[in-house]
Order: sequence, then C-alpha cells, then structure tokens
Amino acid sequence: MPSDLPPHTGSPSRPTGDERRPAIAVEQLSKAFRIGAEPAKTLKDRLLSFRQHQPSVVQALTGVDFCVEEGESFGILGHNGSGKSTLLKLMAGTIRPTSGRVRVRGRLSALLELGAGFHPDLSGRENIYLNASILGFPREQVERIFEEIVSFAELEEFVDLQVKYYSSGMTARLGFAVATNLEPDVLLVDEVLAVGDEAFQLKCMERVHRFRSLGRTMVIVSHGPELVRELCDRALVLERGRMLHVGSVGEAIETYRAALHDPSTRSMAARSGDGSSRTTSGDRSSTGADRTADEAQPVVIRSAEVVDAGEEVPFLPGETVRVVVRYRLIEPVEFRIRLALRSQDNMVMMNRSTTDVLDEPLPAEPGEVELRFAIDDLPLLDGTYRFAIVAETPDASHVYDRIIPPEAEFTVKGPDPAFGRVAMDISCSVHAAPAEPSDHPTGDEVDQGPATRPSRRRPAAGPVEVDS
Repeated sequence: MPSDLPPHTGSPSRPTGDERRPAIAVEQLSKAFRIGAEPAKTLKDRLLSFRQHQPSVVQALTGVDFCVEEGESFGILGHNGSGKSTLLKLMAGTIRPTSGRVRVRGRLSALLELGAGFHPDLSGRENIYLNASILGFPREQVERIFEEIVSFAELEEFVDLQVKYYSSGMTARLGFAVATNLEPDVLLVDEVLAVGDEAFQLKCMERVHRFRSLGRTMVIVSHGPELVRELCDRALVLERGRMLHVGSVGEAIETYRAALHDPSTRSMAARSGDGSSRTTSGDRSSTGADRTADEAQPVVIRSAEVVDAGEEVPFLPGETVRVVVRYRLIEPVEFRIRLALRSQDNMVMMNRSTTDVLDEPLPAEPGEVELRFAIDDLPLLDGTYRFAIVAETPDASHVYDRIIPPEAEFTVKGPDPAFGRVAMDISCSVHAAPAEPSDHPTGDEVDQGPATRPSRRRPAAGPVEVDS
C-alpha cells in the first residue's frame, strides 16, 4: 500500500512520550460488500440480468476511526463477523475501502493468512525471495538473512521443494518466518500466533516479544483477551462493524466480555460458529420449579448461584467466593455433587467434588438439600468464570443431572493490570559470592527474604455445610 505519511526509518528501542508519531491512521473507514450477483460485464449480461433480483449489500465496517502510534502494540477484539479481518485487510491494502482511508508509515508486512502469498509451483527458496520483493525488501537484505529464515521455519531439508508439496503447518511456518525475520516497520497479525506444534508456538511468541522490544509497530487480531492483555498497549473492540471501544486494554476486555452477554450478540455468535456460546449437550441453564420433567432421575439439581456477587462490583483476587447448590434427592442412591470451574474461553480452572471435601457422604434420605461451598483466598486473576454443577455416581460413570446456570457466574478484577490466569505467592533469596578471591570469608549467603507474603496451602474448595 502506498504510504502518504512521512517516511519511517525504524528505531532500536520503543519510542515514548513526544517521540511517538502515528504509524497507522484509520480515518472514517467503511467497507460494504455486494453479495448475490456478479457484476454485468457485457450488454447481453445486463439485459439477461435486468429482471433478476438485485444483489444485497453487507456493511462490514462503518465509520471506524483510530490511530496506532509508532512503536505501539495495538489489539483488535471482536466476535466472529465483527469486521476484524476486513479491517486488517484494509490496513494491509489487499482490499479497497468503500469510504474513508488508511494511511501507513513505513514498510508493512501482514500475516493475514500464512502462506497465502506463496506460489505453489515455486520452491520454498524461490517463494522467500518472491514474498520479500512483494513486501519491498531488496534481494541483498534477503540474502543476508536467508539462512535465518529457513532455520526459524525448520525447513532446511525442504527449502528447494515445491511449496505445493508442503503440509499446511510447513507453509504456515515459512510464512511466519518470512514476515518476522524481515523485520518490517509495521506488522499486522490475524489469529496466526498458534501455528505449528507447541515448540514452534513458543518460538513465535518469543519472536513477537522481540519484535515489540525493537520498537516496531504491531496490530494483533485475536479472540483471546489474555493474549491481547499480554502483548498490547491499547485495544479496539468491534461489534457488527462498529467501534465499541478504543483505549486501555483492561477496559477493552471488559467491553468485549460484556458484549458476550448481550442476547443479540450471543445469537449472532452462534450463527457464525463462535464457540464462546456453546455448551455441552445435555447442559441446562434453567432453574426453578419448571424442572419437574427431569425428575425421572433419582437426583435433580434445582439451582446454583454465587452469593454476594454484585453485577457491578467484581471479586478481587484473594477474596472468598461462595456457591450455594440446591438439589432434590428423589430416591436413595449413592452419588456426589461435583463443581467444575471454567474460564470464559472454556479452560478448566478447578474440578472438585463433595467426595474430596466432605468427611461423610451426602444425606441418603429423600428430600431437599442445600450445599454451601466456599473457595477461600481466590487465586484467580482478571476474567469471567462460571461453575458447572454435576450430580453423578461416585465413580463418575453416570451423570444424573448437570446445569450451568447464569447465576453461577462471577467476575474477578484486581486493582492492577494482571497477566496470566492465577495468582501465586513467590519468594526469592540471593546467594552471592565475591567476584575475586580475597582474605575475607567467601560464599556468604545473603538472604533478601521473601519477595511477597509467605506461601500458604489451601484446599481448592473450602468447607461444605449440608442442610437437609
């Protein structure tokens, strides 16, 4: 894409304060796609298509306006269909806007679809030079880093093989290696940081962190809020092609997660295949007396809720979370109640049962029972979490009932920006020795003491009270 911002020469360190200049300027950007009919190319086509239905117009982006500063890492969050990839393609110049404009300073490399720019009939070696020339890098520069590109992609044995014989993982590794080893001024990344196996993913993340430390500008599209929190300085939230928020990462993640709970957003995500709104077959979210149809089972979970959870006042890390579970035992049977705690992206954070935390079995007499669980000193960091409650046989071979009610969801937000998923106590001691021999005793230990409060061991689920 031709740049109409002043030239950018790069910087060995990240610019700060007044040194920063706009690297990308997106100005009132809109993009509409015509769907349903090909444009008429001849007079005959126009005559034949005169009575046909007119094509529909899909508005992918509307009035998007923001700047990415030089040396800044900028995140874009949004559900499927929100316009993230369209925005990135407009920034890369692979499609043209309907209105508005994008201005970019410096050489740009885009990882929109890894390997999409490779010619299948050319070898990996030839594609490296071709891809670099398209991005505007001279052959001499590519020759200096050629071996590094091939080594990073782990393709030493296959670099002279035609790309059409590469696996998808090999093609993705080569695309990532070319885009990042050339070290452009601006890097656009669209959901491609999880390419290859676990070892290669670690290399990718290390390369992205290095790219950031060199003062380059990055724009990262991701469905993972924690990745954006880790890598980005600011973030934009899109919903149905419109801006919901642009600013601090913490506020952007809150806005993104709040949109998940909007009914219209959830229905749209379900239609577009977004897994964030899916639950396991058989999970039920209803609570209350209308559950009589389920009472063919000997145990029915009536309800579950997190108590003392205000809608606008989230829990702090280290506080106590209490969960009240109510169930009805219809006929005597051996069973247990299990709590599975999951994060917003469906990662299991805890999986404990009454067998683990009670010294006695649950009441065997039919009737209504209330369990009160408590998780003390909550070790979770910022995010939204929910409980799934399961009634099952002691050996987990059969499930009697299972619910994931909205009342069993809660949010954690600490006073400071948090990275990761759990808060852990950590201590540190320093053992120093003199650099040169001397007459004084050597090898003295200098203990600086714990860096934080002493670590404590606590059960994952606190005391359980049974009222029957």
